[in-house]
Order: sequence, then C-alpha cells, then structure tokens
Amino acid sequence: MQFEVYAKGLATLSVDCIVLGVYEDGEMSEEAAAVDSASSGLLKKLLGRGDFSGRSGETLLITDIPGISASRALLTGLGTRKNFGRKLWRRSLASALTAVLRTRIASIAVAVERPPGKELDDYYFGRAVAEIVGSSLYRVNDLKTGKKPKTPALQKVLAGPVKKSGIEAAERGLEHGEAVAAAAALQRDLANLPANVCTPSYLADQAKALGKQHSSLRVQVLDEAAIKKEKMGCLLAVARGSTQPPRFIVIEHKPAKSAGDPVVLVGKGVTFDTGGISLKDPPNMDEMKFDMSGSAAVLACLSLVARLKLPLRVVGLIAAVENMPAGNAVKPGDIETSAAGLTVEILNTDAEGRLILCDALHYARRFEPGAVVDIATLTGACVVALGHHHSGCMGNDQDLVGELVAAGVRADDRAWQLPLTDEYADQLKSNFADFANVGGRDGGAITAGAFLAKFTQGLKWAHLDVAGTAYQGGAQKGSTGRPTPLLADFLIRRAGR
Repeated sequence: MQFEVYAKGLATLSVDCIVLGVYEDGEMSEEAAAVDSASSGLLKKLLGRGDFSGRSGETLLITDIPGISASRALLTGLGTRKNFGRKLWRRSLASALTAVLRTRIASIAVAVERPPGKELDDYYFGRAVAEIVGSSLYRVNDLKTGKKPKTPALQKVLAGPVKKSGIEAAERGLEHGEAVAAAAALQRDLANLPANVCTPSYLADQAKALGKQHSSLRVQVLDEAAIKKEKMGCLLAVARGSTQPPRFIVIEHKPAKSAGDPVVLVGKGVTFDTGGISLKDPPNMDEMKFDMSGSAAVLACLSLVARLKLPLRVVGLIAAVENMPAGNAVKPGDIETSAAGLTVEILNTDAEGRLILCDALHYARRFEPGAVVDIATLTGACVVALGHHHSGCMGNDQDLVGELVAAGVRADDRAWQLPLTDEYADQLKSNFADFANVGGRDGGAITAGAFLAKFTQGLKWAHLDVAGTAYQGGAQKGSTGRPTPLLADFLIRRAGR
C-alpha cells in the first residue's frame, strides 16, 4: 500500500475517488463544501432531495462529478455535529473503506473532517488512517478449499488535508500506522489458526522465522529439557497432560543504539486450553485456540519494533504450552514448585495461564528490565467486569500502569485500571503450599493479578488481561488484533519516536 499526505487542492488530485464527510443534518464538511463548489452545487442538490442522510455508517458513491479530477466521490456519514468525535470519525472512515473495497477503486484521497480541538493531531491522524486501512484490508486466513475472494484493488491512499507545518508528523504517523496494522495482522493470523496447526512448536518456528527477517532480532527457543533446567515447575505441570511438548521462546530486539533499561513483554501462549482435569464446558471450547493471543501480541510487537528500528531494547518471552486432560495431567490439589522456588497448590487446572506466566515473569529478572508487561487472555472474570470494550490493567507500579492506560486512549485500544491491593492476595492463602492458584469467584480477574504479583517483587510490572478484547465470538468469530495498537503506542513513546 502506498500512503501519501496532501496539503490542498482536493478537487485537482488525480485519484479514482475522494472520500468526503457529511453530517446528519445535511451540513457538509469544509472539504465537501469545496467539492460542491467545484461541481456547481451537485452535492448540495443530492443532499437537498434526500439521497443521503449523513447518519454514521451510511455511505453513498457518486460518479462522474463535473469540476474535479477524481472520477468518483464517496460520501460517508459523520452523524450529528454535536456528537461528532474521534469514535464517530473512525467509524465513518471504516465504513467508507468497506464501501471502497467493494469496488475496483485503486486510489483514494481521504478528506473526512477531523474532530474539533486536539482529539486527532497530525501524527495520530496519519496513524489512524493507515491503521484503519490495514484493518479494512485484513482477510481472515481461513483454510477453506473454495475460491478465494479477489484481492482488493486499492493500492494508494492520500490523507489530508494537512497544513504544511504538520506534513512531517502526518507522514510519520502513516509510517507507524502501517507498521501497527501489519503487526496486528500478524497477531490475528497466528491467533486465527486452529490449534492442530498453531502448536507450541509452531509458535517457536514463527519466532525463528521472524528472527531471520530482521537483523536486530535474536531468538532462542528452550525445549522441554532446557525448561526443566530452568526449574519451571509450574509451566511443566500445565504441559504435562499434552503430547505437544512445551516451548519457552526468547526473542530480543537489540538495536545498535538504545537508551535506558529494556522493556520485557511476557505472553501467555496456551495454544489450546481444555481446562485440563478441571474441564471446560463444551460450548465455545473451540474458541480456546485464541488462548495464545498474548503470545501472538508479543511476536507482533517484536516485529513492529524491528520494522521501525526503534532505539529501545525490547525482550519478548513466550511460555507456549497446550493444556489437556490425561492420565498424567496435573490434578486439583497437586502442589508444584515454581522457578522462583515458591510452592503453589493448584486448586483449579483451568487457572493455568498464571502458572506458566509466573515462571516466565521470574525468567524476566535476568534482563534487569526497566518495565515488565505481561499480556494474557487470563480470566473470564475480566470479561464479566469489563465486557469486550476495555482490557483489564493492573500492576505494582502506578506510573507504568498509567503509561499503558494512556497509550490505550491514544491508540483507541482502551484499557481500564483495576485495583490490586493486599486484600486480594489474602484470598490465595493455602493450608498446604505457599499459596493457591485461585482465590474464589469474587474478584477473579484481580486475584489472578495478585497471584502474578507474588513473582514480580522488585520489578516495575503491569498486567494486561485481554480475555474480553483479543478475540470475538459469534458470526464474526476471530482475532481482533488487540492489544497490539496499545502496546505499539507504549513502545513508540518509550523509544521517543
């Protein structure tokens, strides 16, 4: 895809189609009004006779417009002016792109009026355009044997109008947005694969392939014997019931120059989760192939920092296992010793994500990180608390948690902070081990975080529970690519870019 910024002269741009915003009351945006003037009032005439209402999500393609170089114009509804903001702007552009991709239009100029004020500066305007284009172009990597849909014709996108003083920022935004969209597509491709394809070994192979693509990446894969040497007893307990061997993946971005301590991203990589002996209910169990979304997000972020050559050392740690019931599987009541030397009474084998993450978090210490962030589809309780709109965020360092929440706002990939106080850790008390892996039904998302917190003392650590945001079920079942945009913004900011 070719992205460019334009400053003025919309009516003279040599593109197949210009995309214009119109409000619900028929009021035209400034750019739409300019096109209307060039075409001797054609748009006003169409709006006057009710051909287009301007409701959010509505589009209308117009051909053969006199007075402009483009052969077509696409009107996209902005909703009411009083309610118009960043959310409606994104929806309007996404709707427009959906309409464009149904045609053979190869080039467009985006002229959808931005929200007022500072909701969308030049950098985030460019980035949002590129991200929305990338998301609109994404096609699920299905394994159907029928004829594949045609490749979209769209090849070139011009974004604007941007004042001369903002062109550099908008161009940087386009570059970053294209990289974020590619990273999110990588996450989605990995997470959408069935579990008989995307195994722990497959994830390790994908990490190695990524290392070959980028010279700044160093990849190490620990097999089961090496994991045992690291004394990762909790991780091995989860993997015990599966014929798929576990893998522990270390992928590191080491730029020529970097400032500050490294950022370590830790991803939950349960390539399929039956719940183990604590077997899940059969309905929707197929969606447990998405339980490796955290690991996919880590690989996506490492691809992004390498592509953008960010001057920031970033380490990705992926604990990859399959959680299956078997004669040798870990049982409720079993006690295992973690890599940190702490003993855990496993009361529920379906609370397995925290078991593999605790060993990975302990491993992170050797990098002397400035920040550690784990990403996991960890608890159904987080979905109950926040639904599918916000990821849960908590940690032991308020500044780091604040960074992530703010990054989510800027990236339109929001997270919400949950409390993490001592009372929740008290729910994990055990009569037989240092603590249990579950603390009851109440506050389940937070007690899971409290469990992880026991392994992060002395680290600046935050936890993202993306169980409700990393994928969606139903007719549109598939990976969403979240929270890669949030993490991308966090890393780009950390790198000073």
